[in-house]
Amino acid sequence: MTTPAATAKPPSKFATTMAVLKPYLWPKDRADLRWYVVAALFALVLGKVFTVLMPYTYKWATDALDPKNVTVTNLLLASPILMVLAYSAARLAANALNQVRDALFAPVGQHAVRGLANRTFIHLHQLSLRFHLQRRTGGLSRVIERGSTGIETIVRLTILMGVPTIIEFFLTAAIIGHEYNWMYVVIIAVTVWLYVWFSIVASNWRIKIRKDMNDADTDSMSKAVDSLLNYETVKYFNNEGLESTRYNGATAKYEKAAIKTYTSLAWLNLGQAVIFTVGMGAVMWMSAREVMAGGQTIGHFVMINALMAQLSIPLNFIGTLYREITTSLTDMDAMFKLLDEPAEVVDNPDAADLVVSNGAIRFNDVVFSYDADRPILKGVSFEVPAGKTVAIVGPSGAGKSTISRLLFRFYDVKGGSIEIDGQDIRAVNQTSLRKVIGMVPQDTVLFNDTIAYNIAYGRANATEADVVDAANKAQISGFIATLPQGFNTEVGERGLKLSGGEKQRVAIARTLLKSPPILLLDEATSALDTHTEREIQASLDEVSANRTTLVIAHRLSTVVGADEILVLKDGVVAERGTHAQLMKISGIYHSMWERQKAADQARDQLAKALEAEEKVEAAPAE
Repeated sequence: MTTPAATAKPPSKFATTMAVLKPYLWPKDRADLRWYVVAALFALVLGKVFTVLMPYTYKWATDALDPKNVTVTNLLLASPILMVLAYSAARLAANALNQVRDALFAPVGQHAVRGLANRTFIHLHQLSLRFHLQRRTGGLSRVIERGSTGIETIVRLTILMGVPTIIEFFLTAAIIGHEYNWMYVVIIAVTVWLYVWFSIVASNWRIKIRKDMNDADTDSMSKAVDSLLNYETVKYFNNEGLESTRYNGATAKYEKAAIKTYTSLAWLNLGQAVIFTVGMGAVMWMSAREVMAGGQTIGHFVMINALMAQLSIPLNFIGTLYREITTSLTDMDAMFKLLDEPAEVVDNPDAADLVVSNGAIRFNDVVFSYDADRPILKGVSFEVPAGKTVAIVGPSGAGKSTISRLLFRFYDVKGGSIEIDGQDIRAVNQTSLRKVIGMVPQDTVLFNDTIAYNIAYGRANATEADVVDAANKAQISGFIATLPQGFNTEVGERGLKLSGGEKQRVAIARTLLKSPPILLLDEATSALDTHTEREIQASLDEVSANRTTLVIAHRLSTVVGADEILVLKDGVVAERGTHAQLMKISGIYHSMWERQKAADQARDQLAKALEAEEKVEAAPAE
């Protein structure tokens, strides 16, 4: 007899998937979960034994109703009441053991889902900045969500449906072979073969349809999240209609794919019903003829019907099993691709912790490019002595922010080296490197949590007193005191409930709490107004005192007091020196300074004019 295991070839990636899941389904460090697996398998087998006993008790109860079947040898089986009780007991035992099986395996299945979800989450944080800049947040979250659901589905179907289905199929086949002749086995074998073959062909057809639906779902979610994250920009340009049109177009594609998915499922179910009904009708017709000829009892006729009806359940699960596993593998494929995505920056196996004594930074002939055909840094060399401040200025695209990313080792240099206290940062582990560097970026993005949480993010084990002290030093305590909920005030998505200056002060407080020996200021005030910039700059000057500080600056007025200023242009250091020295040579820096000075003067004059106009309008009429 052809079996589903022999006929239905599993999905090509099924073995690989189960190999990934195995350590989570049989965890070496969790004896309790391994015991649950053993107990669940025992309940599974015992439950199926009771399941196949039900048709027997049904047959015996039917035969017991016919006095002609009562003999001395089967007197016990001749009691209809007793056989009905036996049938009920077998049915109750089978259902109870199935529920016990599910309950025992639930902790194992959820452990596997949580384990792989955590593994994916950790891996995503290990991937390079390049990867995250190229991905859409909404689409990425959707991939993880569907992947986690797919893991749960495969675990549930394989262990709780797949294995029981195979066991029940073989037990049922053995009973039919014992109680009936070989023709019954042939007909049932052909029925099963056709059923499984049709299920596989139809399921393979539906895989592409499901993939199209998933792609449309990911695209619509990406557009929705992207639009909502840029809510203010949408309002600025009055483009609600445009966003609605884009989202509606994406959901229309999903609607079309979803309709095909459900229509194809209907055709699949109809085909399965036709195949099984024909096979079931054939064996019942054969049994009816045997009963009429006296070769079988009425109980045999009832039993073959019960066996076929019972066989339809696991047989339907075989179709569902293949269909759902292939669907889940499709859903999980993108998630596994994330796990297979190599990390661009990887620590050496023998990487030691960075040991900081003074915090001196040295760039030695650093060469770097994001793309091979577009060099960004072309042999940059400079030093930031311990406790000193060095500023890097230059036009947009000169490579200023690239230097900060290389120092944090978001990327590795293509040539040359970066050293801290004489240690090449590629030779130390990334955790220890980033532990000693504090960052205040231009665009401060806060977590959608409280002010206290965002400040405490600088040091996970900080006390409440530490958080308050950091806020005091960042000169944000006064503002927090005016808020009804104080430090427990929610800052909103990406900190949108706070102004630019308030967010910067939270970032400064967070960095102060971290208390790093090296400070990196990446255009920390360029997005602020003049008044707020001066206030924040005063705080930054206090923070950077006695710390090795590297400043990436757009506004030159913020770096006048730096110990050295580097002018970066076209990937090389074009000028270097103090503010006074650079002003004397009348080069790039001098030209930038004059342009900004003129712009500042024009802005100040406009501000004074507006202020004077407001005073005139506010003055009482004589």
